[in-house]
Amino acid sequence: MGSQPAQESPLETLYGNTVGLKPAQTKALQALYSRRVATDDFVTPVLARALSEVSRNTGRRIGVLIDRRGRIDRVIVGDPQRVFLPDLGARRAGAARFRGVRLVLTHLRPEGLSEDELTDLALLQLDAVVLLNVGTDGLPGRVHYAHLLPPSSDGDAMWRTNTRPDVHNWTDAFSVFIRDLEAQFTRSPQLAQTDDTTSVILVGITLGNKERAQRSLAELQRLAETAGLTVVDVVLQNRLKLDGRTCIGSGKLQELMIRSMHLGSEGLIFDRELSPSQLRNIATSTDLKVLDRTQLILDIFAQHASTRDGRLQVELAQLRYRMPRLAIMPTAMSRLTGGIGGRGPGETKLEINKRRAQERLKRLEDQLKKLAKGRATRRSRRKKAGLPIVSIVGYTNAGKSTLLNRLTQSAVLVEDQLFATLDTTTRRFRFPEEREIIVTDTVGFIQDLPKTLMAAFKSTLEELGEADLLLHVLDASDPDVDAQQAAVEAILHELGVEDTPTLLVWNKSDATSPERLVSLLNTYDGMSISALSGQGAPQLLDRIERSLFRSKNGPVTTKKAILDERWVH
Repeated sequence: MGSQPAQESPLETLYGNTVGLKPAQTKALQALYSRRVATDDFVTPVLARALSEVSRNTGRRIGVLIDRRGRIDRVIVGDPQRVFLPDLGARRAGAARFRGVRLVLTHLRPEGLSEDELTDLALLQLDAVVLLNVGTDGLPGRVHYAHLLPPSSDGDAMWRTNTRPDVHNWTDAFSVFIRDLEAQFTRSPQLAQTDDTTSVILVGITLGNKERAQRSLAELQRLAETAGLTVVDVVLQNRLKLDGRTCIGSGKLQELMIRSMHLGSEGLIFDRELSPSQLRNIATSTDLKVLDRTQLILDIFAQHASTRDGRLQVELAQLRYRMPRLAIMPTAMSRLTGGIGGRGPGETKLEINKRRAQERLKRLEDQLKKLAKGRATRRSRRKKAGLPIVSIVGYTNAGKSTLLNRLTQSAVLVEDQLFATLDTTTRRFRFPEEREIIVTDTVGFIQDLPKTLMAAFKSTLEELGEADLLLHVLDASDPDVDAQQAAVEAILHELGVEDTPTLLVWNKSDATSPERLVSLLNTYDGMSISALSGQGAPQLLDRIERSLFRSKNGPVTTKKAILDERWVH
């Protein structure tokens, strides 16, 4: 929105379409600035008549913005159909705060408030919008007015509209009305829950497979919560094809802007990777923080990286993601960084130009190569020692670290959140027959794992290529476990380890119905277990030993009584 000032003095400036106005009409419009409205009036009959007369005289719609002290803040000249508001700048901070001005408009036809005017009410956070129907005699007639409603779990209504026969005998006190309305917003549970966290709206786009898109959005919500965000709304749009500029199109983007204003949301997170131009276009249009799925996952990795190796890999992935996006700084990127999406070991180093980014990228790659050599040396020593390697793989939060702890009596960090483990953990385990194995726990996988992360963690995932047995841990209680299994297998194929002997471990059996467990085992084979309680653990250990230590005379026999005692207790 823009403005076209007609005079130098701010007390006489007219905004909007001033072309073609006669001197007398310009003077009449400027005279509106001298009007005053009592603090308890929405609009006075005197001001309503003055607006109506000048609107009929010019043949145009007229609008005025009135502040809470009753002063005319701006006079805006429209055309016969619409009044285009000028840029009002940033509103006051705080979810319960309005802009502090109300808009009074005229209309030369007997029509109510339009969708555009209600949109302005929401986007600009106006105190209220009042529409005066102008009669053929130039006098004000019917009055339509609207105000915003606080978010409610009972419905999605964002505003309420009302109608009055005229401006006379309007006894509602505006000062009381706006004070009560702000109090309602302050008490809103939907707004109160976001006080200490960043609130976001999740945006999914499907080109036909709605069920898959809904599952992906549910996972995105878990990712957002893991990152410490509060999800205030989830939106799924069905399209025939993606919009090149914004993915979702300008109409849906405006809906999201209105929704974000209504819910006090500070950002949008898209359930796909956005191109640099799409990020810029969405951020510029909405003035909100904009993240995509890749950036959210990178942020979680940045929070959880604890070792030097992990921090370097995360920074490398962040840098590779951001380098193509450096061209959109500082406008859009200023909205993308700072807090969520901009955290991590590389935060201060990433706000740099492209040349320095290339230099930093090379240094990171060199440092990671040195660390990879160290890991390769350790793997070589283990191989010479003849110790079989069992690698635990699986979808994020499937229970891999809990299983490692159960296997090796360790105390690796276990949390009920996505990507709690980033760094490869290696432990030894001794069987009762004095046989030893190496057990490793790897970073969890996820659908659409960002390629920047795959590349950065490639050296870490090389551990899988040395494994003699893969334990593919699956959450049997998750209704989406089939899709998760397929996602992990696709990544293993990409890593070139799909031919490594693999044992499916259906974890969380104590949280799954017996019928479902039987169905999964009959369909996919494998073993059921509860890594948390130890249920099924001795049988799994027996299966591991049989898989690793086979003799010419057949599989070995374990001392099951000893295993039962060790695993369950």
